[in-house]
Amino acid sequence: MKKVILTLFFIIISPLISYSEELHDIQNKIDNIGTNILNANKIENRIIFVYSQEEKQNLLDMDTMLESGQVIIYKNIYNSIDDDNELAAGLARGIVTASKSFDGIWGGTLTALQIKVSPKKFEIVADKCAVDYMVRAGYNPIALIIYINKTVPQKRHDLLSNKNLASKRLAIIYEYIYTKYPYFLANNEYINNKYYQNFLLTSVYNRKLLEEKIKTGSTKKLKYE
Repeated sequence: MKKVILTLFFIIISPLISYSEELHDIQNKIDNIGTNILNANKIENRIIFVYSQEEKQNLLDMDTMLESGQVIIYKNIYNSIDDDNELAAGLARGIVTASKSFDGIWGGTLTALQIKVSPKKFEIVADKCAVDYMVRAGYNPIALIIYINKTVPQKRHDLLSNKNLASKRLAIIYEYIYTKYPYFLANNEYINNKYYQNFLLTSVYNRKLLEEKIKTGSTKKLKYE
C-alpha cells in the first residue's frame, strides 16, 4: 500500500517539479541577459526583470514599467522568441522605458507624464536607444526588427493612435542600423530568417525611400509609411 501511495505521489509531484524548474530557468535566462544590458550600458537605476505567465497583446506594458521600474516579459511574448538576441531586443526596449521612471525631477514623475503625453515620439527614441543598448552589450540589433515584426500588429493608420505604425518603426530602426551600425547589415546573420525576409518583403517602399536618400546625399527626414 505504501509503495502505491509513493508511486502516486511521484506521479503527481514530478510534473509540478519539472514545471517549477522550467519557470526558474526562464527567469534566470531573462535576468542574465537583462543584467548584461544594464551593466554594458552602465545603467545605474535599479531595474528588475519579471517573467509573467499572463498573456498580453501589449508586449510592452509602458504604464507598469514607468511606475514600477520593472521590465515584464509576458508568456506569449517569450514563447515567440527564438534566440538570445531577440530576448535582448525585448529587454533592451523595456529597459529604456523602465529607466525613465527614475529620470528627472520628482523621482521621474514629470518624465513619465511627458512620455504619456507624447508616446509616439518616445517610441521612436526608445527604439533607437534599444539598438544602442544591444550593440554595447554584444547583441545583434537586427533582432529588434525581427522581434517587432513578430509581435507588433500592423494597423491601417496611426492618425488617431498613440502608437506609430509598426512598418514605420521598422523602417526607422533599419535606417538607424544602416547609418550607425552598417556592419550588422553587411554581415547579416539573419538574412535567411523568415521573419527578416518578411520584413524585406513588406518594406520595399520604405527601403526605396532610404536608397534614394543615400544616393542623393539628402539629410531630409524621411516620411515612412
